Amino acid sequence: MEKKIRGSKDVLKYWLPPILWGLVIFSFSSLQVGSSSEIYWKDFVVKKTAHVVEYAILAILLYRAMVGSDMDKKKALIISIIIAGLYGLTDEIHQSFTPGREPRIRDVAIDTFGASLGSVIYKKWQEKS
Repeated sequence: MEKKIRGSKDVLKYWLPPILWGLVIFSFSSLQVGSSSEIYWKDFVVKKTAHVVEYAILAILLYRAMVGSDMDKKKALIISIIIAGLYGLTDEIHQSFTPGREPRIRDVAIDTFGASLGSVIYKKWQEKS
């Protein structure tokens, strides 16, 4: 069970992690990327798995912050997925300004899938503990 936010230390405890993770994602998107494998499908799987994991973590951190802010768990689940998905969209726009990167709607869908997966798994894990 998450402790609820009571003061400025708690605000930092709950909201600083998703903000910092968003900055990590932004910094990764600022880098040019090469192939992780000479084989196209392996390269694709590695890169798209990274999208899923990055956005699962972001959504989990957002969900945790919202529940810690005394938001209803179901509402926090939905909003964390929406925010992470929208962040994925802005990240693809950001990538359009990065040399060697191409924005893709497919990646927004993969990011949103990762956010959904992460949020649901974390919520279910929280309910069991």
